[in-house]
Amino acid sequence: MNCSGLNCNITRWFSLRRVFFSIIGFLSIGISAYAQDILTADHFLASVAERYASIKDYQAKVSIESAKVAMKGSIIHKRPNLLRIDFSQPVEQVIAYNGETLTVYLPEYRAVLSQSSPTAGKVATASLASAQGLSTMRRNYTASFTTGPDPVPLDEKSAELVIKLTLTRRSMSEGFRELKLAISPETKLIRRIEGRTIADEQVILDFSDIVLDQGIPEARFAYDSPASANRYNNFLFKEND
Repeated sequence: MNCSGLNCNITRWFSLRRVFFSIIGFLSIGISAYAQDILTADHFLASVAERYASIKDYQAKVSIESAKVAMKGSIIHKRPNLLRIDFSQPVEQVIAYNGETLTVYLPEYRAVLSQSSPTAGKVATASLASAQGLSTMRRNYTASFTTGPDPVPLDEKSAELVIKLTLTRRSMSEGFRELKLAISPETKLIRRIEGRTIADEQVILDFSDIVLDQGIPEARFAYDSPASANRYNNFLFKEND
């Protein structure tokens, strides 16, 4: 069934919200010689989770790619669940959670999608490289080393080395059949997340230029959408759901 205009864009957003709200931060997840006490993929993932649990705030550049969309922007996250992504592609698009309301601004259609609920913040941060995101991954997925415990190139011709994990879902209720994490062996920070959806669509999140614990003020997570934009409330679920 074909769609066009604002309705098409909102339909596309709903189809892609797992990109942001199910990986997930899928804000955004040293062992320079690979510590001998890390014997299994699950132990290594646990050490990555501990690393993220110690982070107070996080900022990075992020790119999101799938067969349907390519996005780029800057992401900031503050413990426990404050989140904001300001996109350069599409220009002026914003995703923000200020502790009370999750807001998505789609500038092409002057549309604001909002969800006022504490659950919305949990959904948002559980989707990215964050302490909540790592907790969700460990609880709902089984981890294994993709190519072994030793660092390998991020890409075929890349000089950047990472440890790669493959996460397989434990139950059919998960939105992603499989997740692949590329993790820096020195910092234990997630460099890339690749997800394979139940519709067999691949979604890739890349995190770069990561900076930690800079004392990001809570005011930076507030977003004032244009007054002329059309608002669509409870786009994820009804408040009493």
